[in-house]
Amino acid sequence: MLLGPWSIVHSPWHILHNKRCSLKSDISDQRSEIILLQSMVHSIFFIISAVHSNPTSAISDQKSSLRYLPYSRTFVLMEYTLKKSLGQHFLKDEQICKQIVDALQQDTFARLVEVGPGGGALTKYLLQLPGIDFKAVELDDEKVAYLEHTYPAIKGKIIHESILDVAVPFADQFTVVGNFPYNISSQILFRILEWKQQVPVMIGMFQKEVAERVASKSGNKEYGILSVLVQAFYEVEYLFDVPQNAFNPPPKVMSGVIKLTRKATVCDMKSERAFFVLVKAAFNQRRKMLRNPLKGMFDATVLQEELFTKRAEQLSVEDFAALTFRMK
Repeated sequence: MLLGPWSIVHSPWHILHNKRCSLKSDISDQRSEIILLQSMVHSIFFIISAVHSNPTSAISDQKSSLRYLPYSRTFVLMEYTLKKSLGQHFLKDEQICKQIVDALQQDTFARLVEVGPGGGALTKYLLQLPGIDFKAVELDDEKVAYLEHTYPAIKGKIIHESILDVAVPFADQFTVVGNFPYNISSQILFRILEWKQQVPVMIGMFQKEVAERVASKSGNKEYGILSVLVQAFYEVEYLFDVPQNAFNPPPKVMSGVIKLTRKATVCDMKSERAFFVLVKAAFNQRRKMLRNPLKGMFDATVLQEELFTKRAEQLSVEDFAALTFRMK
């Protein structure tokens, strides 16, 4: 049960009272309680300071990171820290969480993987979905411990690795969802492409700029490598914007949620490898005519065709796929 900041203030004195009543406890137990008390007092002063400066924000933040759990004869203060190195901006807006779950339930699925559950804002809803084989991929040790204490139903369902290193979570088809860490969001999309034969649907939160880039069509300045590679295999739908204040801490930019739905048929191409190499090379010099970045990949006579006077952003997914058959 979450407690308000002023309830927390009383807890150390309650522990001290219990301490006087248990003088026959082991010395080791006493030392453990002293260490716990010191930690709690430190947290109390932090919360009081935060409440004094911004009461509304402090109470909201406390609810997302502090929780009492039974432990021996006292209470344990569970808390986590937000790590910029891992791109952590945790979702705290319940309405946004519900919108994501609603979008998920537009399709039927039996297995679900959440990437980066963090503090569990979305996870608590996903764990309630009936008849679903659920797994969460979380790298951060601290968040794994927090999730297992806060949501006991998740025990045994966490894959404690980076999404970039983990093996395919299921042998069969599975859906992917997540508020993806911003610093590796593009890499996560490439991971989804690696797993495309097993991932029919993905719903993910990205920086708005990245989300728009993935959904962008040819002829648009946002259209790029991610747009072409993802759209070759998935239909992309931009679902909704997410404001900065929906997160803790709030990022500097807006976010956006997109949905990928695997295509039933894919454009003919020489090979996926040829397609990937071509697209990456074409956008490597996106402001120049295609004959410049692609001159080593096609015969000189082919490069004289009008198509190669265009820039990469002017070619559709189908155009790139067709070009692969003419590569050296």
